[in-house]
Amino acid sequence: MRVPLDSPAHPRPDTEPPSAFAPLRLPVFRMLWATWLTANTCMWMSDVASAWLMTSLAPSPLWVALVQSASTLPVFLLGLPSGALADILDRRRYFMVTQFWVAGTAILLCVTIVMGWINAPLLLVLTFANGVGLAMRWPVFAAIVPELVPRIQLPAALALNGVAMNASRIIGPLVAGALIASAGSEYVFGLNALLSLAAGFVIMRWRREHTVSPLGRERLTSAIRVGLQFVKQSSRLQGVLVRISLFFLHSTALLALLPLVARGLKGGGAGTFTLLLASMGVGAIMAALSMQQVRRLIPHERLLLTGAVMQSAGTLVVAWAPNVYVAVPAMVVAGMAWITVANTLTVSAQMALPDWVRARGMSIYQMAIMGSTAAGAALWGQVATLSTIHMSLGIAACTGAGAMYLVQRLMPAHNIEEDLTPSRVFKAPVAEAPPAAGRIQVNIEYRIDPQRAAEFRALMQESRRSRMRQGALGWELLHDMYDPGRYVEQIVDESWTEHLRRFDRVTADDVSLRDRKLAFHVGAAPPVVTRCVIEAS
Repeated sequence: MRVPLDSPAHPRPDTEPPSAFAPLRLPVFRMLWATWLTANTCMWMSDVASAWLMTSLAPSPLWVALVQSASTLPVFLLGLPSGALADILDRRRYFMVTQFWVAGTAILLCVTIVMGWINAPLLLVLTFANGVGLAMRWPVFAAIVPELVPRIQLPAALALNGVAMNASRIIGPLVAGALIASAGSEYVFGLNALLSLAAGFVIMRWRREHTVSPLGRERLTSAIRVGLQFVKQSSRLQGVLVRISLFFLHSTALLALLPLVARGLKGGGAGTFTLLLASMGVGAIMAALSMQQVRRLIPHERLLLTGAVMQSAGTLVVAWAPNVYVAVPAMVVAGMAWITVANTLTVSAQMALPDWVRARGMSIYQMAIMGSTAAGAALWGQVATLSTIHMSLGIAACTGAGAMYLVQRLMPAHNIEEDLTPSRVFKAPVAEAPPAAGRIQVNIEYRIDPQRAAEFRALMQESRRSRMRQGALGWELLHDMYDPGRYVEQIVDESWTEHLRRFDRVTADDVSLRDRKLAFHVGAAPPVVTRCVIEAS
């Protein structure tokens, strides 16, 4: 069933919000939240140490900005396969492996620095390898969170994840800065390895029961195809992806060039860089803890535009700040704006995804973030190389706010939310001799009043999107040339097993759509359904 987001029949999840800390009362969420905080602290420690080390190895703006690109590009390249694996494998074990991967990369970084083998290209390669761990772990964690909390607590849980992310933005740089100043970068990566190993062993203690589908695991290629297909057929998710991509393409300029901004400030050094990052984290935490109240007071689209404008304003001030006393408050504002936009769009993405495809959908969402972040870091680093750091940040700030305004005018957000609650109303067919190979063609014959044909065809476009989101290979609506009231809906599935999987993916919204289609059927008997194996094509 589809109802407006603000309808009394389906209140917005943020109109009756629980406490901002309610999800932490759940032991498993609390344990995994602490693990997520540790994992992100390690990520920031590694990013700070790598970026600062690059300013010594190759201090040009482009090389420094490429550290950000190397860290985020793997998520863009590997996010979808990672999301598919997280949907078809045991999520607990998969999450655990990602932590051990990050630990191994940190050990390699530590060894290369101690042995004196490190150089700019090698640093980028190992930073890329560390990014592979990020690419593997983010989709699985994003898919796990909705399992742990009631739906009404999901916005609060996501806000707490934002708190963890931004607390780590403070803790990680502070620890990294202190270690770099007192001991050296190799100690940062050594501590990173120890913390990542500890997080992996904590996840190992979690006793999550993995439910194995009686149909077996999906093939990776098929799972990837279905994930892409779902996003292609979801206009709500597409709107979220466009907005988050544009926001991060422009907002990443501030983080990518921040080491050079810190060096340019009076008395700037590693401590200044750490202070600016920590200030951004403080602002983000302040906004995350008040997000529930803010979302009640400000409409969704206005909140996004306000956040984009605030982030741009903060970037402009930092770009021309004469000292840290001006830059620090601006970084606080930028952090508040960043989490406001990111949290609002993350909640929208989660609400648009059913559980069976959640990791794949969120991996595509993360790919949009990281792909635009990597592209933005390279773009604004090159602009800074050709002009100045101040000019690059100024252009990014102005175009970022303008881009969010334009996308809201040209691509308005949908105010309808689908009910994605799993449903078992549709019974899977049983075949005496299930075909071992071959595509399956399903024909559903409707008898329609020709006077209502236009309405029926419009509704069947919704049916097309629904079938394709569930994983069908193809869909067509056939109209009998000699019988104006006869229509045949034709669906093609990859195999008999994939045909049966579609029944496991039915939601309450699909049931409502089925009922609306049946309301057009005027035959004495229900629509005739036939299934055929495509022998040749």
